[in-house]
Amino acid sequence: MSHAVVTAPKPESRLTLNQARVGSDVQIRIVDGPACQRLRDLGFCENLQVRKLSGGRNLICSICGTRLAISRELAEQVLVAPVA
Repeated sequence: MSHAVVTAPKPESRLTLNQARVGSDVQIRIVDGPACQRLRDLGFCENLQVRKLSGGRNLICSICGTRLAISRELAEQVLVAPVA
């Protein structure tokens, strides 16, 4: 008798902007947390593509041709997915 092997779907990535590699292009999936409205006001909106230019105490990202620096604390509230 054969048994079917069932695999669970892969959970959505929980990669934050902090964790993304410097130089990588990512797509913003979720902006969440106490400062989410401030992040949206700065341009960090869901489905937008961002390039992480530098890491460190503050992160510099390129959004729609504009360089923007945000704190690591704010970057932790931005969930992203790598762009293939």
